[in-house]
Amino acid sequence: MDRVTDRAPSPAASPPPVPAPPTPLLAPLLSAEGQALLAELRDHDPAQELALATRLRREHPAELVSAALAQARLRQRGVAKFGAEDAYRMYFTPNGVEQATRGSVAAHRAARFRALAPDARVTDLCCGIGGDAIELARAGLAVTAVDLDPLTCEIALTNVRTLAPDGPPVTVSRADVLEYDTTGADALFIDPARRGGRGRIFDPEAYSPPLSWAVDAVRRAGAGAVKIAPGIPHELIPDDFEAEWISDGGDVKEAVLWHRRESRRRDGGQEVVVAGARRATLLPSGATLTGRGLPDPPVRPVGRFLYEPDGAVIRAHLVAEVADDLDGGLIDETIAYVTADEPRPTAFATPYEITDQLPFGLKKLKALLREREVGVLTVKKRGSAVEPEELRRRLKLKGPHATTVFLTRVAGAPTMLIGHPVDRTPGGGC
Repeated sequence: MDRVTDRAPSPAASPPPVPAPPTPLLAPLLSAEGQALLAELRDHDPAQELALATRLRREHPAELVSAALAQARLRQRGVAKFGAEDAYRMYFTPNGVEQATRGSVAAHRAARFRALAPDARVTDLCCGIGGDAIELARAGLAVTAVDLDPLTCEIALTNVRTLAPDGPPVTVSRADVLEYDTTGADALFIDPARRGGRGRIFDPEAYSPPLSWAVDAVRRAGAGAVKIAPGIPHELIPDDFEAEWISDGGDVKEAVLWHRRESRRRDGGQEVVVAGARRATLLPSGATLTGRGLPDPPVRPVGRFLYEPDGAVIRAHLVAEVADDLDGGLIDETIAYVTADEPRPTAFATPYEITDQLPFGLKKLKALLREREVGVLTVKKRGSAVEPEELRRRLKLKGPHATTVFLTRVAGAPTMLIGHPVDRTPGGGC
């Protein structure tokens, strides 16, 4: 049975449910009138919202119109994270849509939880609007979700019930996670708040709850994961946890600390979580690179090909593994570009064929691009203070051709590398 409770039960022995009444904001939206309004507002233009609100208030209560318009705006924002099919059936809060896990990332994590603890009930602390709880339920895992805010709890339950109606029962409990009793929990997922009144929080001990508390809670449970910011210093990662950095579509989205007290293997013999390991996972492909403890790659002259490692690979400090797989090296000891003489397929870096290498200089670059009739320039930089938009403005490009320039350092010297992406389709060059 799906339910919201106002108690902090032990997951090992849940008491009878104590239903919480619908919140004043959500209940009207769940009515037939509210649902009709949300359907009408699905594709509304926010620029025309004032006139639209004036018209709707002639036919509906003003409070309901305001709530529906606010929810419609949040759903439009939610499409980027959850896709239109899910987002337009979900309910959000402003903080919830901002901080919720992207649907594709939550689905990946749910699959890992399924492999880590296939028969577990996952206790989702700081569940927010239920983004992770939805995917855990879709993966066939029972969920106990916990959050302090009553509206957020009601929304989380509604979202899971709507998007995972055939999943195992879900319980949403309104409680302070620092006081919630996790005794007997099978597995924990903790997503600490990393934003405060002044914006993003960078100190893990200033998370809510603090990282040290979350790590200890997962240790006590014996299995679970803690979501963290991808920029966390590696020295803060506990030795008995695996760290995974996840990108989606080339953008680094988050990092996760995984733990299991006892080793668990898949049917093929692969360990699900390896203490002390570092891995990078690239979505949507699901390609995963795991650290092999390699030394830093050698610095070598720029070859015919330049590889730009995925951001998750860089954050996980796995550039050496990519360089080793490509039989390549670095162009500079401080720059995460890999160079090689031969094209090799890799899921973990984008390949470019380099045609020119020039000392940095605006006049030289402008003359070369004018000679080649380049009108479209992609600017990539690493180790350079030049702003791409300002560079393009000063170059005043004209022409039918396109190219890519890398503003970087080669063996310590400011350098411009000119090239183009390598075709990675079947039968292409890489």
